[in-house]
Amino acid sequence: MRASKRRRTSSQSLENDPKEQYAEEGREETTVNTSASVKGKKENSSPVIVFAHGAGAPSSSDWMVRWKKMLRKALNAVEVVTFDYPYIAGGKRKAPPKAEKLVEFHTDIVRKTMQMHAGHPLIMVGKSMGSRVSCMVASGKEVNALAVVCLGYPLKGMNGAVRDETLLQLKVPVMFVQGSKDGLCPLEKLDAVKKKMTVVSELHVIEGGDHSFKIAKKHQQSSGTSQDEAEDRAIQAIATFVSNLLKER
Repeated sequence: MRASKRRRTSSQSLENDPKEQYAEEGREETTVNTSASVKGKKENSSPVIVFAHGAGAPSSSDWMVRWKKMLRKALNAVEVVTFDYPYIAGGKRKAPPKAEKLVEFHTDIVRKTMQMHAGHPLIMVGKSMGSRVSCMVASGKEVNALAVVCLGYPLKGMNGAVRDETLLQLKVPVMFVQGSKDGLCPLEKLDAVKKKMTVVSELHVIEGGDHSFKIAKKHQQSSGTSQDEAEDRAIQAIATFVSNLLKER
């Protein structure tokens, strides 16, 4: 079932005080859904998630809001922190800079989040460009992430070249969720990169999905799988991936 559209807020960047985000969204800071899919033996085993948006839409987009809610429920997260990169914050519509120029801002968001949720394992999630920046941040010395989850990793650049440097430098486990029809990440090219990576990596494919996992109606009918069902399977795969890592802590 689709999540209802959330009230837009002027800013979710946590630049000044992360607690402002909770007040804006009208929810408690550390409410935990104990009926969710991932459950820890200790109170602080519930992960905190930092979820980065893609290049073309802010954290308030319908897609981000829907996936934020699904991730929090499935992973039993103590919080899912979303934010807007400066180039798109406050309703701006500027072209995104190179991913490397977003690392410092993203790292600061992670650092402030971990100060608020000390002791909770960190899961970094990103959509498209946000997943690439998340991998860069996770490889830095200031961040100690349990894992990265990439929702539609943009393996191919604008010129068509494969951008695998960031993935080859990654130091934490990673899960890819990719649409089988995603032109920015051909599965055969991703498979070749995965074979060269030195960390644990898993892949869940959404059959018929594009870069944002949208499945054509014709494919849904022929496969007998709805959009909601396909996304639910992806969420459950992520939950299993994270649960296994939490057990190994």
